[in-house]
Amino acid sequence: MSLDPSPGALPSGPAVAGPRRKRVEDLATLRALAHPLRMRLLGALRTHGPATASELGRRFGETSGSTSYHLRQLARYGFVEEAPEQPSRRERVWRAAHELTAWDSEDFLDEEAGRSALAVLQRQRLRTQTDALHQWYAARGDWPRPWVRAAEDSDVMLQLTVDELAELTKELWEVVERRLAGRDPGERREGAQRVHVYVQAFPVPEEVP
Repeated sequence: MSLDPSPGALPSGPAVAGPRRKRVEDLATLRALAHPLRMRLLGALRTHGPATASELGRRFGETSGSTSYHLRQLARYGFVEEAPEQPSRRERVWRAAHELTAWDSEDFLDEEAGRSALAVLQRQRLRTQTDALHQWYAARGDWPRPWVRAAEDSDVMLQLTVDELAELTKELWEVVERRLAGRDPGERREGAQRVHVYVQAFPVPEEVP
């Protein structure tokens, strides 16, 4: 399963879709999300809060007409919605409808259109993750040393059966779920920072070094 908190940072794991998550179960909805700008728009709304099409256009160097169109498409499939408070009648304010988006990749692998949509999502995910890591590497010298010590960036190769792999990913997501449980997504706690958490665990053919 893939779980997307920002479509800027898109981890994978067997978490169950709930009230704070939108679960994608059909190809049309997956394809509606599988557009680089739409993923960035949704990620910005989740990370930075409600915004207008013009504000998002300035953020990403797009016209307000372009961002407005893509926001309407995201709204059509339930990813975003109009904010309850609209300070002006001239331009609507949009917000993310959920904190996370979840889907099972295996549901879309049997059709070419599904594989194509997944490929778009994967390219954007890899780009976002790589950019975030590069930014961290470049900036960590300026961070307080306790944050540097607490951060983690490592990998390990294990030999697992398919059942053991499923159990491992389940256990990892149980840890993440405990951090998510009961949290107000808009809460800004003193001393807290946004933290990227990527969970990747996948089989590797024996001939790959």
